[in-house]
Amino acid sequence: MPPQPPSEKRRADVNAGRIAGVFGLRGELKLDASRIGDDALRAGLAATARFADGTTRAVTIAAVRRQKGRPLIRIAGVDDAGAAQALVGAQLTLAAGDAALGAGEYFDADLVGCRLVDAEGRERGVVVDVLHYPNQDLLAIGAARTLVPLVAAFIANVDVARKEIRVTVPPGLLDAEAEEA
Repeated sequence: MPPQPPSEKRRADVNAGRIAGVFGLRGELKLDASRIGDDALRAGLAATARFADGTTRAVTIAAVRRQKGRPLIRIAGVDDAGAAQALVGAQLTLAAGDAALGAGEYFDADLVGCRLVDAEGRERGVVVDVLHYPNQDLLAIGAARTLVPLVAAFIANVDVARKEIRVTVPPGLLDAEAEEA
C-alpha cells in the first residue's frame, strides 16, 4: 500500500484514553478516557491497544458502563482479570471517523506543532504533545515539555489551520522556554 498523505496518516486514529487498571474479576477495565474517547465509546466499536513497547493489538469494545464517573470497558475475548491485566497501561485509539468533535474540541494531532503566541504576538513555544488527565488536558511545550493547561483561562484562541494557539499565561510559565528558542 502506498504511503498515506500526512493529513490522512495524522487522522488515522485518535486517542480514546489509557487503560488504567482492572476492575473486578470478569475482565472489566478502568479507562482514563480522553474527552473524545469518553464521548465515542460504545459496544461494537473497533479500537487499537497501543503498548509502551510499540506493539499494538486490535480489540473490539464489548460493553461500556460508568463507575464513579469513569468509563469501564469490556474487551471482546477478555473474560477474566488475568487476561485484562495484560492490557493495563495500553493507550486505546479509535479511527478518527468514530469520534465526533464538539465546539472547542481538537484532535491531539491538530494541536501538536502549533505555535503558542502571546497577546503581544511573541512566539512562546511549540506544542510537542497533548497530555490527558481526569481534571484537564495539558499542552507540553518545547524540549523542556513545559505544561500549559488547556483551559480558557490560558487559551484565548486555537486556529489549527494556521497552526497557532493564542495564549495568556502567568509570568514565568514560559520564560525558560523562550530562552531555549
